[in-house]
Amino acid sequence: MKKVLVLLLLSLVLNGFSQKVKDSIFSKKMDSYRYLSVSVPQSYDKNSKKTYPLIFLLDGDYLFDAFQGALSYGNYWDDLPEAIIVGLHQNKENERFEDCSIDPTTGLPDGKGERFFEFIGGELLSYIQSKYRIGNFKMIGGHDLTAGYINLFLYKDAPLFNAYACLSPELSLEMETRIPSRLASQQNTTFYYLSSADGDIKKMKEGITMLNDNIKLIQNPALNYKYDEIKEATHYSLVLHSVPAVLYQFFDVYKPISTTEFQEKIVKLESGYAEYLKNKYDLLEKALGIKIPIRVNDFRAIEAAIVKNKAYSEFETLAQIAKKSYPKALLSEYYMARYYEFSGDSKRAIKSYQNAFVLESIGEYTKDVMLTKADELKSQLNK
Repeated sequence: MKKVLVLLLLSLVLNGFSQKVKDSIFSKKMDSYRYLSVSVPQSYDKNSKKTYPLIFLLDGDYLFDAFQGALSYGNYWDDLPEAIIVGLHQNKENERFEDCSIDPTTGLPDGKGERFFEFIGGELLSYIQSKYRIGNFKMIGGHDLTAGYINLFLYKDAPLFNAYACLSPELSLEMETRIPSRLASQQNTTFYYLSSADGDIKKMKEGITMLNDNIKLIQNPALNYKYDEIKEATHYSLVLHSVPAVLYQFFDVYKPISTTEFQEKIVKLESGYAEYLKNKYDLLEKALGIKIPIRVNDFRAIEAAIVKNKAYSEFETLAQIAKKSYPKALLSEYYMARYYEFSGDSKRAIKSYQNAFVLESIGEYTKDVMLTKADELKSQLNK
C-alpha cells in the first residue's frame, strides 16, 4: 500500500505535463447543466491534426485526479501515451444515485437513469468529440455504482466505447451473465478490466467473482480481459491499485520493447523479427488510433535479435521499415550496409555506409559511426 501511495504522490507532481480545464454542457435530456474536468496533453496545441485516445470517467470528482496522475507518470517514461481525460462531476446530493437508476425488474436504465444514459450517448460524447480531437479509442470508467452502470453501454448493438474499466462494480440484474454474453459477441477489439479487493463489500464481491468466472470461459480473440483481486485493500483503496493496472492493460501495445518482451517473445521467434516490429506499430495504430514513428530503441532491439539469431537477411526488410519511418535519416542505409556486410559484399556495404554519411544522424547512429564502419571495412579489404 505504501508503494501505491508513493506512486500516486509522484504522479500528481507530474500533472504539469497536461492542462486541466473546467467545462460544462447543458443537457436537454437532463434539463440541467453538467460539469466536467478535462485534461488535454501538453502537445495538444502543437499539432492541430493529431488525435488522442479518450478516457471518460464517471465519478470524475475523485477518479479524475487518480487517472491523470498515473497517466502523466507513465507518459513521462514513455510507457503510456498522451490522452484526453474527461471526468463527469456527480458530487451533488444523490446525483450519482439518480444518474445510475436501474429498473430492478429489467436491469435496464430507468427514469433519470435512462435520461442519463441518453445524455452520455446522445449529447455528451458528441459534444466531447466536436470540441476535442478524439481518436477511435474511447474508454469509459467508474467505481462501484458507476462501474456497474457503464456496463449498460455494452448492451448496445454498436457499443460507443472500446474499453471498460469496472472498479469493484455494483452489478444490476443478471449482469453476471449478460456482460459475458455481450463480450463474447464483440467482433471489434474490446478491452475490459474488472477489479475487487479482499476487503471489498461481501455482497458485491460475490457478484464480481461470478462475473469473472463467466468471462474467463469466453474464447474471443477480440477480447482483452484482465481481473485483479487486490490484496490488503478495501473497497475504496483498491482504486489506487486499479488505475495504473487499467492504463497499463489498455495501452500495453504502446510500450517500447522491454527486456522481458525481447527475451520472452522476440528472441524466441524462429524468423520474422522485422515483421514483428512492423506489426507492433500497426496494432498500435489499429487498436488505439495512435500513429507514431517507430522508436529508435525498438529498431535496436530488433537489430540485436537479428544478429543473435543470425537472421542477417532480415536487415533488408528492416531497412525498408526504417526508410518509411525516418526517410531523411541514415538508419535505412545503415541496415542495408549491415545486410551487405553479413552477405559478404563488403564493397556494397562500404557504399551504403558512405551514403549514410550524407543523411541525418539519429540517436546513437551518427555520421561518425558510419564513417568509422566504412573505414574498418576498407582496411579489411586492403589486407
